[in-house]
Amino acid sequence: MESPKTGIVILALVAGVSLAGALLGWSVRQQVANPAHSAALPAGGAANDHLRATYDPIHFKPAIESATDAQCLACHREVLEDKVRETSPAGVKAATSKAWYQRMSTYQGEQDTFHRRHLSTPLAKELMNLNCTTCHQGNDPREEAPGSSATSVPQSTKDFTLRKQVNVETTCLKCHGQMNIQVMGLPSPWHESKEMFGNSCLTCHAAIRTNRHQVTYLKAEAIEAAGQKNADVCYGCHGGRSWYRISYPYPRHAWEGMSPDVPDWAKGRPTVSEARFQLPPSANKK
Repeated sequence: MESPKTGIVILALVAGVSLAGALLGWSVRQQVANPAHSAALPAGGAANDHLRATYDPIHFKPAIESATDAQCLACHREVLEDKVRETSPAGVKAATSKAWYQRMSTYQGEQDTFHRRHLSTPLAKELMNLNCTTCHQGNDPREEAPGSSATSVPQSTKDFTLRKQVNVETTCLKCHGQMNIQVMGLPSPWHESKEMFGNSCLTCHAAIRTNRHQVTYLKAEAIEAAGQKNADVCYGCHGGRSWYRISYPYPRHAWEGMSPDVPDWAKGRPTVSEARFQLPPSANKK
């Protein structure tokens, strides 16, 4: 049998670690109660302490709801600074290894990283108004599943899904879901039937569902103008880059001349965008 002194030492170590964790948790909770100190994080994070930076209130609600890109990029600037290798370790040239969804006419320039494609490329700046918090709404770094502890977000949350730091169903799927050709009444997928419609989405949508793109993370007027010149602008975000096999159930905003009868497929579908993405009433245009 081991010496009783060994057991006492182990118990003392466990008690010490537990006490340290409790003190750190108390400190974090006090900071969350007063998140003002996160207004301007230094470039090196919270006192250059990775653990304290991880648990900084800016990563939790409500502070993250008002976090700016500058605050996020103070510690996460590598998402825009890092670039893809010109040649992989196996000798594959990035310029000649584009994926199928990168072969649309709107995918221009060199191969680039995920975040740069969404934030800093010419197309992103022209058509989108994405922020870090458009997708990232914060989650407890201790948890990889919602509702797994008394202090984590509930199972009903839309903040993030299992083992993901964003909720792909309410963010990524908006622009990377399948085109719902059944609901739209197309005879076949767009890339097969587009010539029947003059390769223009506006053949139908000049009069149908005209109240669109009126959200804070998109530049509606720029999208409409670009879509008139090139249907790939529309198709790119409505099936042309479908990472998922399902389509996104877009809110069915009313438009001028819309029939009062609701089709079966639209019953129960939202009629307005999420509150956090809604434009001020004066900014909405049909």
